[in-house]
Amino acid sequence: MMKFEFHNPTRLIFGAGSLAQLGKAVSPYGKKALLITGGGSVKKSGALERAVSSLKAAGVSVVEFSGVEPNPRLSTVVRAAELAKKEACDVVIGMGGGSVMDASKVIAASVLYEGHPRDMLVRAGQVPRLPERALPIITVPTLAATGSEMNNGAVITIDDEGEKLKTFVQAEVLYPRVAVVDPELTVTVPKNHTAFGVCDIITHVTEGYFNGIDGTPLQDRFAEGVILTVLEWGPKAVSNGSDLEARTQVQWASIVALNGWVQVGTNGAYPVHMIEHTLSALYDIPHGAGLAVVNPAWMRFAARVRPERFAQFAQRIFGLSAMGKDDLSLAMEGINRFEEFLRSIGCPTRLSELGIGEITEEMLFRYAEETLKVLQDEEGRLPGRPPLRKEDIVEILRMAM
Repeated sequence: MMKFEFHNPTRLIFGAGSLAQLGKAVSPYGKKALLITGGGSVKKSGALERAVSSLKAAGVSVVEFSGVEPNPRLSTVVRAAELAKKEACDVVIGMGGGSVMDASKVIAASVLYEGHPRDMLVRAGQVPRLPERALPIITVPTLAATGSEMNNGAVITIDDEGEKLKTFVQAEVLYPRVAVVDPELTVTVPKNHTAFGVCDIITHVTEGYFNGIDGTPLQDRFAEGVILTVLEWGPKAVSNGSDLEARTQVQWASIVALNGWVQVGTNGAYPVHMIEHTLSALYDIPHGAGLAVVNPAWMRFAARVRPERFAQFAQRIFGLSAMGKDDLSLAMEGINRFEEFLRSIGCPTRLSELGIGEITEEMLFRYAEETLKVLQDEEGRLPGRPPLRKEDIVEILRMAM
């Protein structure tokens, strides 16, 4: 039975034109902001200039740190934290996609952290030393995908000491104080990354939907609502990036998908994300593209264990009839429809489509081993329903080839 405590302290300012309120939102928390951005798209679009103008008008000076890469590196986090210390910044703003916002959270915590920030990251067999303090964090998403703007998690790739391991941290102090969410900032996102974001949103809710405990009918409907909304509006945002209504609906779905509300009480695991993190750490593929490959394969594997759950998905999401079908047949039909949807919006659905070259059996075992370096249960399995042994992860990856 459900038993939980829910808390999300992030203030949300949402809607077209909201960027103009950034300075007013930031000024109560600090007067010198470290403004973190990614590869330059916010500068090209003019959004960065508007953000800086709003901040300065509110009396907030700006120190810029650009160049946060996709699948953000721990070394980048360390450099940015050193800059924040040197410049005596008292607030951190992450303006970009999920990578930028995730990095900004860990940067804000690293400024006040005693020790190396790698110690706060999750690794199998070790207890992370979670941060207990952080500079105030403000998030300004420019992509509808990760939902990082309104949660307390961050995914970081360890790239020091000869390692390349994509892992995560989740801590109370990483909740942004304010999320300024302006869907206008997403209209310049290209078709492929819009589509990858759609897949990311859906996968955030399917993880809890399929891996959570039984007896959560209201959360099921929350998750199904997010999925149905994205199935309706996602293709519109992909086909016409200037469709602000579509961008707005997808952006809101992205926030709801991972601000904790849909998953509350489900106690779900994230095996699809864990497997994909290994691929994007090793090959720097877009996270959402990797999920589009791994999720349908994982679904086909897991449906053999819980066919009735996947049959429910097929009926409620795609309106498929159960007449004359057993649960597993119906489940597989629903998974096929989901994969067809991903392909229809331009997502890859096979490892061979990710541009990482020929994949050998030996490489599949390496991917499984790297995944289990991040997270495993007391029996050495990746948590989920079902829990996955190394050989299970390899089988899922084979199914994705």
